[in-house]
Amino acid sequence: MLEPSSQKPNFLIPQLLSLLSERPSLRATSEFDSDSRVFFHKVSCKLFDNLASLKLSFINDSKREISEPQLMLTSKYLSIHYDPDEQNALIRTSFDVGPMLNFNVAHDLKAQQGEVSMYASLPSPGFGVQVSSSFPYSGLPRATIRFPMGEVTLEEREEADVLRTLSDQAMSFIPSISIPSNAVSFAFKRRLSPSDKLSYWYKLYSNNWSAVYKHTYKKSFKLKAGYDSEVRLGWASIWVGDKNGRARTAPMKMKVQFMLQVPQDDIKSSTLMFRVKKRWDIL
Repeated sequence: MLEPSSQKPNFLIPQLLSLLSERPSLRATSEFDSDSRVFFHKVSCKLFDNLASLKLSFINDSKREISEPQLMLTSKYLSIHYDPDEQNALIRTSFDVGPMLNFNVAHDLKAQQGEVSMYASLPSPGFGVQVSSSFPYSGLPRATIRFPMGEVTLEEREEADVLRTLSDQAMSFIPSISIPSNAVSFAFKRRLSPSDKLSYWYKLYSNNWSAVYKHTYKKSFKLKAGYDSEVRLGWASIWVGDKNGRARTAPMKMKVQFMLQVPQDDIKSSTLMFRVKKRWDIL
C-alpha cells in the first residue's frame, strides 16, 4: 500500500495561476482641448487582479503627429513613470512604519535627485507633523504642523514663507507673509450653502485681488465664475461631469467643460473655449 505523501500542498501556486490567467481590463480615454487644439489619449489596463495598473499616454496634434509619450506602472506601494523621449524615469514609493508613521520617497533617475517626506500622526485626533527634504541636501526641510483648525507651514526659499490656515466646516482664513520682504497676503473661503462656495484672495503688497464663486449640483454639474484684477480678466465656466472625478463616474462616461474669458480692457476679444473628455471600456 502506498503511504500518503507528507508534503504539504502549496496553496500559493493556484493563486498565482489565477492572477496570471485573469484577463486584464482595458480602457481608453480621450480628451480634446480647444485652446491648445490637441488630443490627449490614455490607454490603461489593470493587472494581477487590480494589484497594479499599466498606463500609456500620448498627445495627438492637429497634424496627427504623436508626441510626449509617457508610460506608467503603478501599484499600492510603488509607481514608475517613464519618459521615452527623455529616457528618464521617476520612481515613487510609499510605506508605513507602524500605525502612525508614513514615508514617501520620490527619485528622478536622470537628474539624480529626489525628495523624502515623513508624516507622523499624533495621538490626538486631527494632529500631525509632516517633514520633507530634498536630496542631495539643498537647504532646510519643509515642515508642516496640522491641527483640527488648520495647519502651519514653514519652508526655506529665497524669501521665507510663513503660512497658517484657520478653518472650520463653513469658513477658511489663510494669512501668509514672506520674509524678509514682509509681503502679506491672505485667502478667505466661505461655504454659503452645501452647494455654494465663495473664495477671495488679496495681496496687500500689490493691491491685486481675485474672487471665485462656485455652485455645484449633484456633483455632475458645476458652475464657476471669477475675476482676477492682476490680469484684468473675468471668466465663467460650466462643468458637466465631476471636475475632479474620473470619467467613468460621469454620465455616459464623458465630461465637458465650457469656459468664457472676457478681458476687461477689450471685451470684443472675448474667447469661448471647451474641453471634452470621453472614456471607452474595451475589455
